[in-house]
Amino acid sequence: MALLAAAAVAVATTAAAYSFGPGARADDGHKPAKQAGAAATPATSVPGAVTSAAGCPVDPRYPKRQLRGVWIATVTNLDWPSRSGLSPARQRAEYVRILDGAVERRLNAVFVQVRPASDTFYKSAHEPWSRFLTGTAGKHPGWDPLPFLIAEAHKRGLEFHAWFNPYRASYEASAADMPAGSPARRHPDWLVKYDGRLYYNPGLPAVREHVVKVVTDVVNRYDVDGVHFDDYFYPYPVPGARFDDAAAFARYGGGEDLADWRRGNVNKLVADVDEAVHAAKPYVKFGISPFGIWRNTANDPDGSRTSGMSAYDEIYADPLAWIKAGTVDYITPQLYWPRGFRAADYSVLAPWWARQVKGTDVHLYIGQALYQVGSTSSAAWTRPGELPAHLVLNRRYKQIGGDVYFSAKQLLANPLGAMDRIARESYSRPALLPLMKERGGGAPAVPAGLKASGATLTWQPSHGARSYAVYRVDGRPGECSTADARNLLAVVPGAHTFRARESGTYLVTALDRLGNESDASLVAVKVP
Repeated sequence: MALLAAAAVAVATTAAAYSFGPGARADDGHKPAKQAGAAATPATSVPGAVTSAAGCPVDPRYPKRQLRGVWIATVTNLDWPSRSGLSPARQRAEYVRILDGAVERRLNAVFVQVRPASDTFYKSAHEPWSRFLTGTAGKHPGWDPLPFLIAEAHKRGLEFHAWFNPYRASYEASAADMPAGSPARRHPDWLVKYDGRLYYNPGLPAVREHVVKVVTDVVNRYDVDGVHFDDYFYPYPVPGARFDDAAAFARYGGGEDLADWRRGNVNKLVADVDEAVHAAKPYVKFGISPFGIWRNTANDPDGSRTSGMSAYDEIYADPLAWIKAGTVDYITPQLYWPRGFRAADYSVLAPWWARQVKGTDVHLYIGQALYQVGSTSSAAWTRPGELPAHLVLNRRYKQIGGDVYFSAKQLLANPLGAMDRIARESYSRPALLPLMKERGGGAPAVPAGLKASGATLTWQPSHGARSYAVYRVDGRPGECSTADARNLLAVVPGAHTFRARESGTYLVTALDRLGNESDASLVAVKVP
């Protein structure tokens, strides 16, 4: 993730449920009814109780569906593991601590960097083990972390997105420092040296083919929910440095302008990855988190009222082209600046991006600069309420479907108490994942056998269900009882039991891996 982005602008519990705490109540808009108290009370099914009527009022403070994610960066041991060469047991413990911190704040997705620089955090026939994992590039860590990373996320109801950097070949200046089997050693003609690091040349068809092969290999062999790219395409500009792709341009440019050709190379890769991922597993999502400024109005009347670095002009990334072509399922622009920041005002950029996805099938989530909270890069970041205010602003724009926080280290550190405040004020209820109809799936069967024995609810597993949503209302539920998250108590991954904390009518629905939701079974519960 581009920690330099803000500076560039400035100068130019296993099977645990998410719960909202003892004594909390949700108003379903109905008068309370006398509570039933018989033990082992049988359930009834409520057709249509989840597919709420179109006219149901909803409270934007309690969205039923919202992506709440965190980036877990492995490059230079930024987030995980804390340093290279740790024992597998220590690596596992550190990762679980991050996941538990995410669940504690009612997040529902993690974006884990599995390929930081043409190296891997998983067993691969195509690229070497990462030195950020073992301390030595190519050294076997003694285990394959990725199945564990995915399984532990899924146990906690967290969607797992595998995060790849497509073009970074090495943090070293010479391919000779890399393992003999690495693509950079085997294909020196793929490489461009820039600012002391090595990059794969995006203008070469063979490079695109390799990246697609690497990504597809992971999708085919591991149970990932998504594939994710960050903002690094062509490298960020460095004064006095030149990206030497002249030979590739001469061979493949076809008379195009150099900048247009470079953007076209990135667009081709995005389209190829999109096609390959969905051909392998249609339910796997593909998204990108670009730099937060596409173009400024000074460059283009369609740009934003900003004056920072342009992704379109400087790193040849054109997110609007991806949105228009539908070659991404979601876009997560990195809006790493506060409200009122002159060069890149969050209050300007959030609605600008909302307008870009309006009327399309592309989902919009906002990349939030948790790492800036408490810093002195701007006076705004010294105020505990700045980041929480971003989420309040987002409620004005229905196209904004959630947020992803950079990064996991700060999630645990909780600078200025910002994440606790967000959990309290914006994430006081759980949220289902946003529904991407294009990725298919279908609602599982209604949970059968729902019953209450005292305060304990149990039900039979539904075929195809990854998790279950539990709602509670006072009295009899109506067609609007599940329209938003006011009555949503928990999303229970895997397990088929839930312990009620107060009396009421409980509704349980089944969710597939994409969040498609069944109708509800209901049961009356009397808590002693």
